[in-house]
Amino acid sequence: MKITIKNIALAMATVVTLTSCNNEELFVDQIVTEELVETDNIKEEVEDPVVDPTAPCAFSLSSATANSTVVIDCILDLDGQTITLPSSVYLSYAGGDIINGTINFGASNTIDGELLNYTLNVKGQTPKLTKPEFNFLPERWDIVEGETTSDIAWDNNKNLEFTMSLIKELGATTFKMDVIDAYFEGSRNAPGTNFYPSVEAVNIPSDFNLVMTDNTHLRIQPATAQSERLENGAIFAIRDADNITVTGGNLHGDRKVRYFSPDNNGLEGAHLFYIESGRNVILDGIKFIDGSKGGLNIYSLGATFEAWYNPSRYIKVLNCEFTNIRRMAVALTDGRDILFEGNTFTNTGQPGPNSTGGEVGYAMNMEATRVRDANGILVEREKVTDIIIRGNKETGSRGGSISVHIGQNVTIEDNDFETTVTYAYTNGTKIINNRFKGLGASKSDYAIFATGDGDTVYNNEIYGNTIEDYNIGMILSSAYIEVHSNVISGVTSGILLGKSTNSNIYNNNVTANTFGIIVGNTWLNNVEIKGNTLSAGFLNMKFSNSNNKPEHANYTFSVTDNICKTDKKIDFLQVNGVNFSNNEVAGIQIANSTNLTISNNTIKPTDFDGIRLYDDHDNVSLINNTIYEPTGASRFQCINNGSESQDEIIEKGNTCN
Repeated sequence: MKITIKNIALAMATVVTLTSCNNEELFVDQIVTEELVETDNIKEEVEDPVVDPTAPCAFSLSSATANSTVVIDCILDLDGQTITLPSSVYLSYAGGDIINGTINFGASNTIDGELLNYTLNVKGQTPKLTKPEFNFLPERWDIVEGETTSDIAWDNNKNLEFTMSLIKELGATTFKMDVIDAYFEGSRNAPGTNFYPSVEAVNIPSDFNLVMTDNTHLRIQPATAQSERLENGAIFAIRDADNITVTGGNLHGDRKVRYFSPDNNGLEGAHLFYIESGRNVILDGIKFIDGSKGGLNIYSLGATFEAWYNPSRYIKVLNCEFTNIRRMAVALTDGRDILFEGNTFTNTGQPGPNSTGGEVGYAMNMEATRVRDANGILVEREKVTDIIIRGNKETGSRGGSISVHIGQNVTIEDNDFETTVTYAYTNGTKIINNRFKGLGASKSDYAIFATGDGDTVYNNEIYGNTIEDYNIGMILSSAYIEVHSNVISGVTSGILLGKSTNSNIYNNNVTANTFGIIVGNTWLNNVEIKGNTLSAGFLNMKFSNSNNKPEHANYTFSVTDNICKTDKKIDFLQVNGVNFSNNEVAGIQIANSTNLTISNNTIKPTDFDGIRLYDDHDNVSLINNTIYEPTGASRFQCINNGSESQDEIIEKGNTCN
């Protein structure tokens, strides 16, 4: 009951009439009046009834009117019917649900995403979700969790892909997945269709953010002896799509439990994620685990010379973890403008209890396909270019960390590696400011292997790297390469040179147990080894069996301005075409060499000769060298010329101090 002004006046009159006028009574009268005034705005409160969101609704959607809000706080079972909504109806979630039917939406309808589920069909004019974010609950979309059959895992594929597509169509831009542990079948296709692995995987649509958590576990359905296909397949794919971000989650492969056939050629297995002609894509913080063929595969639709070629580009792979992946963690065969940053690669290509490590064995492999036509013209079917690999960590790979087999303009910078970085047929590639630390099996290997020749190999650079605890620091057998300012220590041999042209190796600091720099059983032409600091335990430099074949008769290389810190010799054996000048060394030994100039060096021997020549020689010049008398036994000399061809030795301007 509401108390009004009229009620208050009537009460006051009654009190005055029925009481005497003593002060005590008047005081009581005032109290009554004040209490009545203070309660003037009191309204009666009625408790809301308790709503049971699991109870059947007492209303029908067919009664909804235009420009209205229908609150769903109960179970609205459409019982297979199709309900057509008028325009501007808002279906509001309040704990209930709409199931088992179809809603034919009118213009400007909106719906809360919590009401969507696999039993509710959406037709008509596309409604809009009220929020741009959608929380995915697997049980509402007929996702079966846990170990299951191939058929059910295949249904999981289609149901998840359908849900993403629907949510994107309804206007959401962010799709959130939290607690889920389910299998997905990527190695089969619908009857009567061709198999394309990037089509059969769960495709993520354009303009979409998929956000997963550490509670999200998506698994590839294991292959069995009865499986339709033993090669290819993945959980996720981005195919000819743009503007996609995928964050977090755990993607599990089947390498520990899958069936590998007895005649497996190393290619059997499944990846975890395909990007085929993806553009403006970010993968951030995803955990790739136990991929049976690989982890992430990036490639493109079409060949570079085809009109419909559509390269993958502007891709970022950030802060991801690749663990126990078979063959290779990342395969990149076509793409450009791609960044890999902050990722970790652990035990790639290592054999397991159920499989070998497969071929390749590198954490990352870049290998575009190209051939030469009948006229010798290079035809690039695929192209990998403008790649940055920065701030990553690799450990335990069977073959190595990164292979740029065929690629262009690849920058490998500021990474921590335990195994090998290699390149072959590349130009514009830089291996710079990385940290190499050999551990375990990698101690018997090498940190950097630069190889490849021909007209596609040029303008490559290796500098600023620190290399520790390998058998060999670097193997360089390439053309047009600059190698400088690297620090190499704790190795058996520092730098091994072979089959190199038009290259410079300078300002490197090498500390080696045996050899500082080796040139052996090879040829070098127009190569300069300059300004390096060497501290070796056996020979600071060794040159043997180089440029001594008829086809290499006119090849030359120079060794200048190097400083040898230990009292170990420089050795020349069967070498042709060397200018050795302005170096600080502890001694030089020469045998069976041709077209060799030793000039302007400072030589400080201990227990051997300053310069010793023996066996046969042809055109060897010793010019203007400053030699200190050996500090050892008296039999040692500044120059000990025991050559069998004395007339081929020119000695001029040397001093013996």
